Amino acid sequence: MPDLLIELFSEEIPARMQSRASADLKRLVTDGLVDAGLTYASAGAFSTPRRLALSVDGLLAESPTVREERKGPRTDAPEKALEGFLRATGLTKDKLEARDDKKGQVWFAAVEKPGRPAAEIVAEVLETAIRNFPWPKSMRWGSGNLKWVRPLHSILCILSNEAGADVVPLEIDGIKAGDTTEGHRFMGKGRFAVSSFEDYEKKLKAANVILSAEERADHIWAEATNQAFALGLEVVEDSALLAEVAGLVEWPVVLMGEIAEDFLDLPPEVLQTSMREHQKFFSVKDPKSEKIVRFVTVANRETADHGTTILAGNQKVLSARLSDAKFFWENDLRVAKSKAGMATWTDALENVTFHNLLGTQAERIKRIAALAREIAPFVAADPKLAEKAAYVAKADLSSEMVYEFPELQGLMGRYYAAAAGLSEAVANACEAHYSPLGPSDDVPTEPVSVAVALADKLDTLTGFWAIDEKPTGSKDPFALRRAALGVIRLILENNVRLSCDRFFDSQLLRHEIAKDRMNGSKSAVLLNDMLGEIAEHGVFGAAARAVLDKLEGDAPEEVLLMETQLPDRSINLLAFFHDRLKVFLRDKGVRHDVIDACLAMPGNDDLSLLVKRAEALSDFLKTDDGENLLQGFKRANNILSQAEEKDGVEYSYGADAKFAESGEEKALFAALETAENDIAPAIKAEDFAGAMHVMAALRGPIDAFFEAVQVNAESEIVRRNRLNLLYQIRSICMSVADLTKVEG
Repeated sequence: MPDLLIELFSEEIPARMQSRASADLKRLVTDGLVDAGLTYASAGAFSTPRRLALSVDGLLAESPTVREERKGPRTDAPEKALEGFLRATGLTKDKLEARDDKKGQVWFAAVEKPGRPAAEIVAEVLETAIRNFPWPKSMRWGSGNLKWVRPLHSILCILSNEAGADVVPLEIDGIKAGDTTEGHRFMGKGRFAVSSFEDYEKKLKAANVILSAEERADHIWAEATNQAFALGLEVVEDSALLAEVAGLVEWPVVLMGEIAEDFLDLPPEVLQTSMREHQKFFSVKDPKSEKIVRFVTVANRETADHGTTILAGNQKVLSARLSDAKFFWENDLRVAKSKAGMATWTDALENVTFHNLLGTQAERIKRIAALAREIAPFVAADPKLAEKAAYVAKADLSSEMVYEFPELQGLMGRYYAAAAGLSEAVANACEAHYSPLGPSDDVPTEPVSVAVALADKLDTLTGFWAIDEKPTGSKDPFALRRAALGVIRLILENNVRLSCDRFFDSQLLRHEIAKDRMNGSKSAVLLNDMLGEIAEHGVFGAAARAVLDKLEGDAPEEVLLMETQLPDRSINLLAFFHDRLKVFLRDKGVRHDVIDACLAMPGNDDLSLLVKRAEALSDFLKTDDGENLLQGFKRANNILSQAEEKDGVEYSYGADAKFAESGEEKALFAALETAENDIAPAIKAEDFAGAMHVMAALRGPIDAFFEAVQVNAESEIVRRNRLNLLYQIRSICMSVADLTKVEG
């Protein structure tokens, strides 16, 4: 079985495209080979700045001969139908076979496709792959029609075995496949021939090219950390930068340089960001002071002076870049320490639009601050501090440093708030309120940070709900699913107890007030009164009625509309949260039907309570007692539901133990009475695990009852009493969760 080696040699491929491109080459070629009948043992894809390579081992020498049968027209069909079938199969009539079918005799053809040599198939597959390669961006050059990310110079394509290597005959737009390649752009010594993948990789390394991106990255990291360790320093980990730099060089030469003394007092994050974004430098820190004191750059060649000239040039460029950063930092500090302080930046946000239907950033900040103050007592935060933190949390968006480096927003806010003399809690909230941004991010735990983070995300969600910009399908342009997950994690991981409905209502109402003010409506004052009533009445409906009852005469139409529209939006938003919570809990092993059973219970807008109930039910149903009790409940509920439907009544009048006839029936009465007395206080105390432990004790009495007693007794009195007893079973079990929604 031959091995296949392909190399596509070009001008420099952008680093960000290399990994995807090597994977695409592997997929396109191997899929094409398999579709043509050529199987293989293994395949590996590689990339450097100037080449994509693919090695396919254990390839079949030729595709197998394939024999297939095709069903044709009936033997008595018109002659033209038969002629069409013969053309399609390439056969003559004497090669057909007539067979009996359901509708009479039918012509069948046995078509045999002979195998083809691997070289012929490889040539076709590779040309198709090259001409249809899915580059994000590509270009056409010269007189040909081929498009490639950068000018394609040569194609290496050989099939090799023990006897030697053969070039696959292929030519694309004047580029003829061969068995040669070339090494490093500066240190290589011209083109050379290769006879196998092992020979190819070995000769490339001799020509100063490391083929494997992983090997280049490992070399860079090992050399950088060794050089830092020798000086008692540490390289700041940056996996994304490491992958990018490994895609910029074919022969990495690691050099460590110094940062001028003038810049060492810049915040380490500023130094790291400036060096990473502009120069692709790694930061090196002093583990004692945590300051960035040096940098690592990676050259693409060895030099006679061991990189001295390269380092000097890089340090010169770096100094210019860091001079800009220092200028921004010092200017921003002057603003933060001025009499007006960070308010200067917050005021400037009056001219920055957040969304054309949701007003400016400054208006958004006011809403967030009001909501943070409301949330504060629920997260043990000082309301005044939470409000203050919310007012300054986004001020750094107007700073020069964040304008230059947007990824530093929040972080620079913490520095500037501290420089302005604000409390540590407020400064920390400036940075932490954006978190968590993803499922693996840390969740803020300081009370003020939690209050502002919740307010920020809830304002985003309610705002886009207010203008009907909800996620649809896979589209979520405003990252609302991520914001909802952030709220869920903030609540659960900090064990926050609050009613989401209340804060949905208040923030949705603030958005309506803002819209009415933007439109010049007079109803904003009345809506503002409703906002005040929400704090007292808890939910919007009661708050709206309280305000409307005080009005003399008719209320404006938009106010009456809000009385119905806003609760619908709030309900819709809560349903969105429940969907996100289902995904979150499913990842933690809680079944969807268990979540649905808990969502059906009161208080489902208290996410901490909801999860506590769901986890307790999930654990309970994993036990034998839980599973058996569920079956007993379903049996009781089915019998009861059928009887209620048949009789047209609800058997909820209370069963009487004096009508019990058997010992098992009397035992069930006693067990239910005990359970009711114990479960109610457990649920009130939110001890769902304890309540379910009590329910587990019902398993035996319920099983014994159904084994010994016929519910539909001949005596109508006894029958009704037993149906009422089943209602009692259903009521007790349903007090913990809606078990009708649990599968099984």
